[in-house]
Amino acid sequence: MNTTPQFDTFAHTYDDELNQALAASGEDKDYFARGRVRWLQHRMSQFSQRPKTLLDYGCSIGDTCVLLQQAFHASFAVGVDPSAASIDVAQTRHRSTTSCSFATLNQYSPDSEIDLAYCNGVFHHIPVAERASALRYVFRALKPGGWFAFWENNPWNPGTRHVMSNCAFDEDAITINPPQAKSLLADAGFQVVGTDFCFFFPRPLKLFRFLEPSLARLPLGAQYEVLCRKPNAL
Repeated sequence: MNTTPQFDTFAHTYDDELNQALAASGEDKDYFARGRVRWLQHRMSQFSQRPKTLLDYGCSIGDTCVLLQQAFHASFAVGVDPSAASIDVAQTRHRSTTSCSFATLNQYSPDSEIDLAYCNGVFHHIPVAERASALRYVFRALKPGGWFAFWENNPWNPGTRHVMSNCAFDEDAITINPPQAKSLLADAGFQVVGTDFCFFFPRPLKLFRFLEPSLARLPLGAQYEVLCRKPNAL
């Protein structure tokens, strides 16, 4: 995952850069982060899962790792990222969050201890030739039967393409559509459970957001989640 120099540069301006890009939606990054975590909670409850150990892969400055830990009342949550500068910001920003720890990819050794791994908008930054290696890292971190929530920006959504074209740290992005994501995950050994689409309506149309759960199978949302598992028996 060779994105270190770029995200070292943006470690202290990450919020401002992302919120500026998202301005067209009428929402900020926290709205989307909380929405992804709520949807993941919903999906885990459907499968009667109560994950207690969590991994946020590509955690940047750590905000979503904290949201995940709080949402699932996890006993252990670790955020990892290739950018040492981003990890430094995460450690400072969330110093009082004792249940979350942060480490660079090289500092954390994946060892089949994680119930639920999560990533968001990470893999479009990873060079195509390195994506399989990144997925092997997540795979090694999960317990047999562990879950992986793979979130990506939906390139089939015009609003998503607009946001990414205006995001300073998405200049290198090579987008991944849902079939490509499922193929990558299956090739890495994951069992794909399902694909959900989220964030259909911008803030001016927020009155219609109550419909979004019923639209989750339509490939039109701004983001999508591929939910998958590491097999119990290898």
